[in-house]
Amino acid sequence: MANAKLVNDTSLSAVDSIEIPRPTFAERWRNPLILAAIAALLIWSWGPTEMSNASMLITDWRNMAEFGSAFFSPNFYNWEDYVGAMVETVQIAVWGTALAVIIGVPFAILSSANVCPQWIVQPTRRLMDASRAINEIVFALLFVVAVGLGPLAGVLALAVHNIGIIAKLFSEAVEAIDPRPVEGIRATGASRLLEVVHGVIPQVMPLWSSFTLYRFETNVRSATVLGIVGAGGIGQPLFENIRSFQYGETAAIIIIVVVTVSIIDLISAQLRRILV
Repeated sequence: MANAKLVNDTSLSAVDSIEIPRPTFAERWRNPLILAAIAALLIWSWGPTEMSNASMLITDWRNMAEFGSAFFSPNFYNWEDYVGAMVETVQIAVWGTALAVIIGVPFAILSSANVCPQWIVQPTRRLMDASRAINEIVFALLFVVAVGLGPLAGVLALAVHNIGIIAKLFSEAVEAIDPRPVEGIRATGASRLLEVVHGVIPQVMPLWSSFTLYRFETNVRSATVLGIVGAGGIGQPLFENIRSFQYGETAAIIIIVVVTVSIIDLISAQLRRILV
């Protein structure tokens, strides 16, 4: 009986030790229910988004051809004004990103479940959700009313929107840290603030720096359209030239924007290699 029981126990342990292979990512996506749900969403969205009018890109090709031909003869007559507006756009992104990081860091700490209790984490996360749920254009419209036309409205719009994004990215980095340095600092009797300063921030600083550079790149692109609502930058001359069908001038502005964003991306990539 003892031998039979031993055999049974061995068999059970062998069965328990067998790992059932998990389905791969490709196998999950081949699930008929998932494919049917995606197809249903696309069909449901077809009419309201007027996807049937996409054929106008082919039937009305002359309009696109007229606009496209302008890129072969851009008008740089007012290039100094355009470059100045582009510089202002970059400056808006610089200050918008800086304010978002300065204000977003405390919210990131308060949103981290491994640092703060849930009664602090959850309300802070919901506040940050509201911040990033509203587009920069909407914030720009509000701040234009509050502080008037000009780049300050653009700076504040970018800052408020990006506080929620920065807090989200930074808190995820905090929640992925190694807890052992923090526990070592706690064992010395240090306060919670010192735990964060000496145990958390040194670990996440490289990632925080990378996220900041990434958001700055994104904010330069976002700031190019804030001028449409009077929040400064190159968006205002871009919108005015498009509205007046000045395709040559529009092409010149777009080329300046593309070159500027490309240069910033190259510089940011080099900085990320140094910091991370």
